[in-house]
Amino acid sequence: MKDTLENATEHDRALKAKHRALWASGDYPAVAAELIPALGPELVRACGVRAGDRVLDVAAGSGNAAIPAAATGAIVTASDLTPELFTAGRAIADRQGVQIEWVEADAEAMPFADDSFDVVMSCVGVMFAPHHQAAADELVRVCRPGGTIGLINWTPQGFIGNLFKTMKPYAPPAPPGASPAPLWGDEAHVQSLLGDRVTALLTQRRTVRMDRCASPLEFREYWKRNYGPTIATYGFNADERQRIADLDREFLRFLTEWNSAPGSEGTAYDAEYLLVTAKKAEPGR
Repeated sequence: MKDTLENATEHDRALKAKHRALWASGDYPAVAAELIPALGPELVRACGVRAGDRVLDVAAGSGNAAIPAAATGAIVTASDLTPELFTAGRAIADRQGVQIEWVEADAEAMPFADDSFDVVMSCVGVMFAPHHQAAADELVRVCRPGGTIGLINWTPQGFIGNLFKTMKPYAPPAPPGASPAPLWGDEAHVQSLLGDRVTALLTQRRTVRMDRCASPLEFREYWKRNYGPTIATYGFNADERQRIADLDREFLRFLTEWNSAPGSEGTAYDAEYLLVTAKKAEPGR
């Protein structure tokens, strides 16, 4: 039994190290700032963050939600498994004149006491923790009774969900017990994860437009250069030239088919996400 537990612990440690390296590769702070800058402020508004609130941003990255939360006067902690992302976050926070506590933390086992925060939120972050129930349990645990849990998650049917479907045949095998990240964008899945530990659960499907690049080809290269999961997928096939060529072709086909920009120039991708808000149930209710 002891050997089994030690092996499980070592396996989890190795898995988390891979996740940390994945998100440290490329330039996720640029992706957050250039493609989805509106999502963090939207989540802060949806959660009703106010001055003096104790706020935790889980899987915060470079702080795309933590920084606008701090701008309200809230007391904000930004946690992430990949502290390499904090360098960009601290620089942005300094420019905006806000104070944030940055804490390296695994979303599936956070180093915070029960009932510590008035608002617990995550903007396309916690959805990438491999074990969904463990991460959901932690979101609920650290939120105070009556406090708010707020999430923005990519949907399985939307642009990012289909980006992952396009890469899946070429991606490294998922670790045992891991669930696909875009499932967090499915209403029934979120309800099953949070269960009766929350009340007033609200979900809304919305879209954010990504129109930064001049062509689908340029956008493909943007993902290959900046986005950790895409970098990892290409790296997994680095020694197989034909698979790289096939992946390039399929990626470009996907981006061409999903491009909704009028005419023959420019790009426009309306990426669907699920906005989730809920209240942690009060004892006895």
